[in-house]
Amino acid sequence: MAEPSNAASQEERPASRPAVKAADEAPSSIILISYPKIVFLYPTFLAAVAAAIYLSFAGPVVDAAARGQSTASILFLAVLAINLVVLGFDFPRTTSLTLFFLGAAIVMSLILLFEYYPEMLPRITAVLEKFRPLANASFYWSLAGILGAIFAVAYAVVHFDYWEVRPNELLHHHGFLSNLERFSAPHLRIDKEIGDVFEYLLLHSGRLILQPSNERRAIILDNVPFIERKEQAITRMLGALQVQLRSEPPG
Repeated sequence: MAEPSNAASQEERPASRPAVKAADEAPSSIILISYPKIVFLYPTFLAAVAAAIYLSFAGPVVDAAARGQSTASILFLAVLAINLVVLGFDFPRTTSLTLFFLGAAIVMSLILLFEYYPEMLPRITAVLEKFRPLANASFYWSLAGILGAIFAVAYAVVHFDYWEVRPNELLHHHGFLSNLERFSAPHLRIDKEIGDVFEYLLLHSGRLILQPSNERRAIILDNVPFIERKEQAITRMLGALQVQLRSEPPG
């Protein structure tokens, strides 16, 4: 009569293995940091560094006819303009598609215009040739240094105010003396919002809304980088906790 009970217990063991495996794969804690929007200016920072390196090796700017220096300045201004537009406005999915088709329509219209009215192209070219912005390597090194210093300060400041998700609790670390607030996490509700397509493309960032079960107010974290990875890790952690609790045998 003892053998059937041993066989039954052996059959029950594999059923509990997925819960242990899920618990092993789940992270022990997840750090959530909300960054300021200034971090989205990193393309401008990279463009300034690239222009500074190029002009450092290209030599000093001689006159307005220096085509290489002018091209570097125009490319930098283009990156800066696009970066400021991304920083200043929100572009949801529908708006981004509308702007894409609008830009495509403008480009096609210009191609057709120059195709049927070729005499207009020399006039436009003459006007564009007068546009030659110039800046030396010192200017771009200075701008890159300012942006780099701001990035460093922002990175240091946000690490004094961050959230930590654990299997049983949600912790808020803030202040220079590491003040700590605790919230219950087992029944934590998570909502993810991606309100700007271009900000998502730059840092895979978005808004994360945390709603603890015993709190009336929601916790809103904007500009959380790699938001997809963070959300999946939190879901996996809390899911593994629920599997562990449900797999425990009755006492």
